[in-house]
Amino acid sequence: METTQNFVKKDAGELALLFEISQILDQSMDLRNVVGPVLETISTHTGMLRGTITLLNRQTGEMYIEAAHGLSPEQQERGKYRPGEGIIGKVVQSGQPMVVPQISDEPRFLDRTGARAGLDRKDISFICVPIKIGHETIGALSVDRLFSDNIHLDEDLRLLTIIAAMIAQAVRLRQEAMEERQKLLEENRRLEMSLKERYRPANIIGNSSAMQEVYDLIAQVAQSESTVLIRGESGVGKELVAQAIHYSSRRASKPFVKVNCAALPETIIESELFGHEKGAFTGAISQRKGRFELADGGTIFLDEIGDLSPLMQIRLLRVLQEREFERVGGTKTIRVDVRVISATNRNLEEMMASWQFRQDLYYRLNVFPIHIPPLRERRADILDLANYFVEKYSKLNAKTIKRISTEAVNLLVGYHWPGNVRELENCIERAVLLSTDGVVHAHHLPPTMQAPETGGKTNLLTLRGAVESLEREMIIDALRANRGNMAKAAKQLDITERIMGLRVRKYNIQPREYRTPLST
Repeated sequence: METTQNFVKKDAGELALLFEISQILDQSMDLRNVVGPVLETISTHTGMLRGTITLLNRQTGEMYIEAAHGLSPEQQERGKYRPGEGIIGKVVQSGQPMVVPQISDEPRFLDRTGARAGLDRKDISFICVPIKIGHETIGALSVDRLFSDNIHLDEDLRLLTIIAAMIAQAVRLRQEAMEERQKLLEENRRLEMSLKERYRPANIIGNSSAMQEVYDLIAQVAQSESTVLIRGESGVGKELVAQAIHYSSRRASKPFVKVNCAALPETIIESELFGHEKGAFTGAISQRKGRFELADGGTIFLDEIGDLSPLMQIRLLRVLQEREFERVGGTKTIRVDVRVISATNRNLEEMMASWQFRQDLYYRLNVFPIHIPPLRERRADILDLANYFVEKYSKLNAKTIKRISTEAVNLLVGYHWPGNVRELENCIERAVLLSTDGVVHAHHLPPTMQAPETGGKTNLLTLRGAVESLEREMIIDALRANRGNMAKAAKQLDITERIMGLRVRKYNIQPREYRTPLST
């Protein structure tokens, strides 16, 4: 009866220990937060002297102590092994547990931590079991306990094997959770990139943060019927933004009609916008529909809206308010369903203050403003735009331009671009026509981009200076093409590696900067 009671008591103690460990393992998804308390619990229930959980680093192939009981931080730090080293290394390598009744009798016991120094090793038993996920051993659980003839080490081995399996299960679940989380993060990144691509209009080039804000505004307003006012300097691409809004809207299948208010003489702009009846004025030999009527169901883009005369501002205000008008010389009221997008490079607020632009019209147009930053404020887009224009004009002119040289890139990025994207396009078109070797070089760009910006002196290159400048540019181009490999760059230039090294030092070139080449 007494023996039976001892077994029952022992089983109850084991169950209590295993239940407590399972609760600890469930407390945190971070294994580092729970392995220490697991060892403390084992010690409380079993009388363990010391214990460690050692994990294998797959990248380095080294095992390290993740958590310990009964070891100082210095001793724990010393506990590093390779598979096969000592008892722990052997267990991890073989995937089989080991029991050492007395560590004094086991030469493979290394005591690398030094925790048993000065102790009678005949009094210490050591048990080590593998922590396995499937057939893969990821670490080991090991304990020290006092040696005694009354203690059955095989029972301790069985219990530790169960605990190691519980730890392995917790590691596996955490790995699966981390993998699932990583998949979700990757999916979110993919969806984010997909959305960015979806809402980045195909007709606009640029990935800078400033342009991303513009794309976000386009995406927000495109599906609405709101009137949009696009603002920005001349040449930034206001018409492209208007097209992007129209072709992303529900009106995409309907007309997109453009009107440049500054290009039309004041005498005919009313007829252009609203049409005229036959005989309305000299030369009106037939009835003619205006731009608003032609845009019915679609979008009308009024560029340079700030150049409208006061009279036309009044007429336009009525159309915006009532969606109706009469043709010049006509009396029939015509109703239209038109979305109005306007654009200007002028300061409408200053024009209102000087009574050159009507306040009521301004507030009708400025329902949803979009500001397009000048090119000098989004320099990250310059290279993408330049490459796009190189490809465009290479095809148009049946030429093969492979890239833009480093010196040319530096000039493009450093220039202040008063004419914005339109000026950049013209510069690249000219450079493509001038190129004879498949490369856009710095000397193909307009002189205004190469002129010194400081002082009043003209910095004319001597022949030697021009040769050195060309030599430096060719070396940099070769390094970029070969990802900073000086030997390959020298071979490409048909010079020795020694000459290459001398030239690199002479021109203070850093080859490591070209290990990841720029996208050109």
